[in-house]
Amino acid sequence: MTWHDRHRVMRRATAGRTLVLGIFGILTLVFFRVQVINSSRYQLQSEENRLRPVPLRAPRGLITDRDGEVLVDNVPGYTIAVLASDADSLRATLDRVANILRLDSTRIDELMRRYRRARYEPVVIERNVPFELVSVLEEWRVLIPGLVVQTEPKRRYPYADTLAHVIGYVAEITEAELNSGLIPGARNGTLIGRYGLENQYDLALRGQDGVRFVEVDALGRTVSESPGQSTLEAQQGDTIRTTLDVDLQRYVAQTFPVGRRGALVAMDPRTGDVLAMYSAPTFDPNAFVGGMDTQDWRMLSQADDKPLFNRAIQGLYPPASPWKLMVAGSALRRGLVTPETHMEIPCRGGLQFGNRYFRCWRERGHGDLTLREAIQFSCDVYFYQLGLRLELETLLQDGTQMGFSELTGIDLPGEVQPVYPASTDYFDRKYGPRGWTQAVTLNLAIGQGENSQTLLGMVRFYAMLANAGGAAPPPRLVATGAPASRSLGLGERHLAELRRSLLAVVEEGTAARSRIAELRMAGKTGTAQNPHGPSHGWFIGFAPWEDPQIVVGAIVEFAEHGSDVAPLVANVMGRHLMGEDAPTIRSGNLDLVVPADSAPAPLPILPDSTLLRSSTPRRTRT
Repeated sequence: MTWHDRHRVMRRATAGRTLVLGIFGILTLVFFRVQVINSSRYQLQSEENRLRPVPLRAPRGLITDRDGEVLVDNVPGYTIAVLASDADSLRATLDRVANILRLDSTRIDELMRRYRRARYEPVVIERNVPFELVSVLEEWRVLIPGLVVQTEPKRRYPYADTLAHVIGYVAEITEAELNSGLIPGARNGTLIGRYGLENQYDLALRGQDGVRFVEVDALGRTVSESPGQSTLEAQQGDTIRTTLDVDLQRYVAQTFPVGRRGALVAMDPRTGDVLAMYSAPTFDPNAFVGGMDTQDWRMLSQADDKPLFNRAIQGLYPPASPWKLMVAGSALRRGLVTPETHMEIPCRGGLQFGNRYFRCWRERGHGDLTLREAIQFSCDVYFYQLGLRLELETLLQDGTQMGFSELTGIDLPGEVQPVYPASTDYFDRKYGPRGWTQAVTLNLAIGQGENSQTLLGMVRFYAMLANAGGAAPPPRLVATGAPASRSLGLGERHLAELRRSLLAVVEEGTAARSRIAELRMAGKTGTAQNPHGPSHGWFIGFAPWEDPQIVVGAIVEFAEHGSDVAPLVANVMGRHLMGEDAPTIRSGNLDLVVPADSAPAPLPILPDSTLLRSSTPRRTRT
């Protein structure tokens, strides 16, 4: 072999060694990167394949009354979930437990969609599962791969239907809500507030979920807990302290006329604190815990008496005679009358206006009255004439200025906007420029016609009448700062005259049967005409008259006479101010009773009622 041949061989050998060393160097770098630099990432992937996170649901925060009495809390409940390696495995598992858990095809399809959104999370099948059913599933655990049974906090409403419309209830988030992204921090299975304070303060009550890990095999079957992995504990939501007086609320629920529809609101006029809010008929929020059967939900939501309807903030009613205080206040402020002013035409049972005869509630009439007496005896004929003096534009302007076309601003979802025209443009649009007459003025002057108010809105108005200066803060269920007050714009002299007139209503007027000797009360009865049945009864009052500490309003549908509602309100004010020793006033027409420490009687389904939004003049009674 020549020197050139040996040299060529050596070069090739050197190149081969260099290539081999280079390959080994690259492999060494790759292995170093995998084993050292990226080891944590690959370890995480391995752990994710072996370990599955199981969310630990946070207990929702407590809700208490003003004195710390617990109104809503949590108790342990069982939840059934499944960890699946793939969609086929999940469907097979669901088919196995369908008979035990009563899963229909619709429910199974929904669970499959949930799985596709979060494949590595357990799919929650049922909440609030009875222990007996849990025992059955545990016996079949070998045949149910991926079964997860754990305790979760379950919402409990100890006062049930007594506080249903105020507290509300919770339910699992829907697929549409998850996709919307409008609920921060929500995920599969999150319980959110659906109604009442549970909804209003949902984010604060919800808390922060935790997580624990379980070890699964290649088929997705649970092998064991993984104590070596850190567990993030759930954090309970905030406690919400309300302004409610639960003893007073329970008293209202027990004494509200059995089988009647309506509502009652009690409020501290000085602060706006709602002490009690009750709507009848009611419902049991505990029925929603763990999910409600479709048929049960349909029966509840479509019931003729609408138990889910909060009549205190959602019912719109003609304000009837309690509204006359707004008309009187407007006329006093503008100097059109004094408390001693008489009208040109005395009341003889009605007033002829044009070709129509507008009746007073008292067929034989009231005679010649002053403004104070017209309020005391609720004379419609007097207020027909007073409305004509004010004129329609003034009625609309002053009513709007006093807040009758706006929400009260209470911290409760679902409040309905009152119906009150801001100007005569409303009538032009509805009836045409020449399609209406001054009859609408007479109608508005007695609280009928294009005027529909909520009970809470009227209670706020009477809180302003009760307070010095004619101003009151908005109603509230949770005290959060000091919101700005709204004022009626009336001087103290005029307010004092109106308060004296309201005192006379209870002392010697239309609510005299509701007088409590030991307690001076002021208030106004009213009866709203209802074209679909008997009239609705109003009473709104405050006490003590010298220094008002509570204002209470009630509306009872089909009560026929506002004077029959007055005892209900008087009893609530007496209970709050005088305690359990307060005398009880009874009203035979509404069957008012005071049971001793018993739950409210179940409310039967009554015929349907359509809330009045009448545009034709009608007479009102008190």
